[in-house]
Parts: sequence; structure tokens; C-alpha cells
Amino acid sequence: MAAGQARTRTYGGWRRSRGMGLLGLGPMQTGVVLAAITVLIVAGSIGLRALIVVAGPCLVTVGFIVLRWDGVPLSAGITRRFRWLIGTTRGYTSYRSGLMVAGEHAWQLPGVLAPTILVDVADDHGGDFGVVYNRRLGTMTVTLRCAATSTWLTDPDVTATWVSNWGSWMANLGYLPMVRWVAVTVDTAPDPGSRLTDYVSKRIVPNAPATARRVLARLVEVSPAAAADVETRISITFNPSASPAKPRDVAEALDEISRALPGLEDSLGGCGLTILGRATVAQLAATVRVAFDPAIRGEVSRLSSRGDIDVSRWLDWPTAGPVMAEEHLDRYVHDSGVSVSWALHEAPRQQVHADVLARLLAPGPYPKRVTVIYRPLPAGEAARIVEAEVNAAHFRQAYNRSQRRDESARDLADRERALGAAREEATGSGVGLFSLFATVTVLDADQLGRAVADLESRADTAKIRLRRLWASQSSGFAATLPCGICPPQLARHWPR
Repeated sequence: MAAGQARTRTYGGWRRSRGMGLLGLGPMQTGVVLAAITVLIVAGSIGLRALIVVAGPCLVTVGFIVLRWDGVPLSAGITRRFRWLIGTTRGYTSYRSGLMVAGEHAWQLPGVLAPTILVDVADDHGGDFGVVYNRRLGTMTVTLRCAATSTWLTDPDVTATWVSNWGSWMANLGYLPMVRWVAVTVDTAPDPGSRLTDYVSKRIVPNAPATARRVLARLVEVSPAAAADVETRISITFNPSASPAKPRDVAEALDEISRALPGLEDSLGGCGLTILGRATVAQLAATVRVAFDPAIRGEVSRLSSRGDIDVSRWLDWPTAGPVMAEEHLDRYVHDSGVSVSWALHEAPRQQVHADVLARLLAPGPYPKRVTVIYRPLPAGEAARIVEAEVNAAHFRQAYNRSQRRDESARDLADRERALGAAREEATGSGVGLFSLFATVTVLDADQLGRAVADLESRADTAKIRLRRLWASQSSGFAATLPCGICPPQLARHWPR
């Protein structure tokens, strides 16, 4: 490196969790495989007839667990398709709402959003903000509207400071048991042109020259293709029952959340973010409504920008959902849009720069939302988990040595990353689980193929691998909304 040349900082503090199992399996899967092998051995010792009887089921069980298709066990894929078949047979993938639907579910959001309600809460400064309350999980989500500073025009040392402060902010979440997860969403779309149209139309005088009128009209017509509507949100999901204060009802839970929010907001100021405020009830409802009906983005933007109109009078939480929604195996059809969602399959294996996700998050020709969900582990539990990961890595190394096999390059790299994570946790770093979800929406179904190719190419540039959410499109779609939906948690608590 030449003298005086600045060293480029790289980052890479993530690894896939691996338990103390064999063949890349978890502890439970390893136990099932060993039990099946034991049954075969015992049956063989009894006789040939007993072996023939149990051989088929045991081999099928082992095959479903050990064999994988694109990194996913066959058992998981078959289970997902079986549930999808049951859901389509019972009509769970089709949703209708509005006046033509009778009963209490006439004005209810679809799918995993059905248990949510929107609560209006007054803050200490005389304003108000919205809280999405999930009655099934007992969680409450507050969304902060942010303006992120670009790293392209800032000094590298300033960018490194922002990243360091962000890491410290997430590490401090391990000491807040009430915070369940944090979702950072970047919502981009081509500018609908409504703001520019209103701005220009108000300033054209009646006696203006015809040539000038045509020039301004053409400018308004082509400018949305070169502009973009970008919104950054941080949604913090709380579990009031985990608070040391133990709130007894919803009102006390909201008071506890209101006391915790100022500290979280102030800490974000050093992370390259400007907090514009907490999202109100009308803003949350408008965001969800535009996601389900992207054709009205321009109209909602026009009405929201006019201070003399209260959007909450004509748009509330029950009417924020779609009138029609149909979930297909590979896409999600809703009102005026068709969406496709992905989930993170593999993080970058190599060290990356701070702007690795810039291409994925940058505005494109189609509306899209990218959400990173971070689930902090309690500080006391983090040390135990990283030590367990280190012990599992040493166990795999000892097993390979006992079998007189060389340790693979991937196992060696994984063991080094596990040791690195344990050292970082010992020096005060936080530990958590993170996942990423992306959704792209088109108004014309014929453009869906181009939109899918555009987002997947952006993911390749970002050094990450995305997996299309087959048979889970509605859950992936909801995960990118400011509603506190975390699919990994839903898999634990939702009824089967």
C-alpha cells in the first residue's frame, strides 16, 4: 500500500448458526438420524424380516432430513408444499373485503396482519403517533421516519463512525428486554409526479405563452422517470410483558413504550440518521394502503402534502388493507399491484464495504421495499450462545479428526468466525439474529418478469443470495410493512 493511502474499511461480523450436529444438521435432526440408524441396527440383529419392515420408513426419514434441494432439506420443502395444498383447498390464500363481505371480518387486514389494530398515542410534546398492536402476539410496534445521509459524499472516517455508533446502538438493545426486534425499511418508487404537477400548475399564469406552457408540461411529464420517492423507516417492536415494570393493561404498556422511545431516538442521531418524527396513525395507514394499491401513490402523496386535509378522516386502519388479495405460489396479487417477495438465503461470505447494499437499496424503475430485521439477544444469553457455537465448532473438528478426515475449508472458516464472534462479544459487542426481506411491485403483470430480474441482479451486486418465498408470498409482503411482522417469530407462535 502506498504511503499516505487510506485503508478501506471492511465489515463482516455474521455467520450462520450451526449447532452441535453432524453433516450440517441441527441437534434435533442429528438425533432423528441416529435414532433411525439405531432402529435399523436393532432390526438387523433381530432378523431379516424385521429389517425389511423398518428399512423403508427409516431410509425415507433419513433421506428427507439429509438430502437437500438448493440448501433446504427435503422435509422442509415437502412440509411447506403440503401446508400450501391445505391452505388453497380451504381458501386461505384468497381474501375479499369491503361492503360485499358479511360478518366481523369485512374490514380486516389479510393474512398475518389480521390480528393487528392501530392505536393513537399522545406524546409528551403535544403531538401523537401510531402504535401497531398485535393482539395475538402481544407486541406493539412504533415506526420512526428517518432521513438517511448518503455515504458517497462523506469522509470514510465519518462513515466508519456512523457504522460504529449503529453497532453500539444495536448492542445496547441487548440490555432492553422489552425490545423484541428492529426492522429497518427503505421504500423506493418512481416519483408519481403529483407534487411537481401541483407545484407547476399553481404557478402558471393564465396569459403565459403557449410555448412556455408546452415546455413545462413536457418537463412535468418526463421528470418522474428521472426522480424517485424514497422513504426510510425504523420500526421498533416492543413486548410490554417483558418489561421489568410489568404493565397490567394496554394503557400502562403504551406509557412504558413512550418512556423508552426518547432514549432510542437520541442514540440514533449519531448513526447518520435524522429522525423526522414518529409515524402518525394517518401516515401508517397511508403506507399500508399504498403498498396494497400502488396506483393511488400519487393521490395519497398529494393529499398528505396538503396541510388543510386530514388524511385520517378518509383512511383508517380497517380500510388500509386491500379489497382483493390472492396469494399464488410465486406471487401476491392485490388490488392494483402484483408483488414478489424474497428472503435472505446467505449473507456475503467475504468482507464487504459499508455501501455494499447501496445498489439493492437504490431507487429503480419499479416500487420496492427492502427490510432488514434485527432480533437482539439478551446480553446475558449472548455469551452462552456464542460459547455454544464455539464448542460446536470444536466438536466438528474433533469428530473429523477421529474419523481421520481433513477439516474442510468451510468448516475451518466457520470455526474461525465463531471464535471471532466470541472474542467480539467478550469485548462488549452485541449478538443478534438478522434477516432480510425484499418486495418488488408492478402495476402491470406483464412487467413482473423484468422487475424480478432487476431486483435479483441488484442482490447479486450486493453480494447476498436471496430465496424467493415460494408459498409464503403474503408473509414476505407483510414483513416489509411498518406493522411489526417478523416471519421467523410467526413460525413459532402462529397456529399450524
